Amino acid sequence: MNEKHILVANLTKIHTTKLGIARIKKNLNLDTDDVVAFCKNKIYATDCFVYKEGKNYYCLIDDIRFTIHANSYTIITAHKITTDKQFVKGVPDEL
Repeated sequence: MNEKHILVANLTKIHTTKLGIARIKKNLNLDTDDVVAFCKNKIYATDCFVYKEGKNYYCLIDDIRFTIHANSYTIITAHKITTDKQFVKGVPDEL
């Protein structure tokens, strides 16, 4: 089972903290009250690329990179990707 399938199979476990909500809203300039639902929808999308490095999953979609702890399924952060250097940081060669 690849990383994307594992993450989607555990979609109901994905969550974040109050600080995580504030950080994600700030980093992505979100105006939604349900940050977790926003993240889950992005992760579930067919064009979302998921890879695992160390203890985290990284999800790339729509110039956004989500970082999710692999054991607890906690969304740690999300960042807009603004440069090619940010995009390729840590991305496996098969992308």
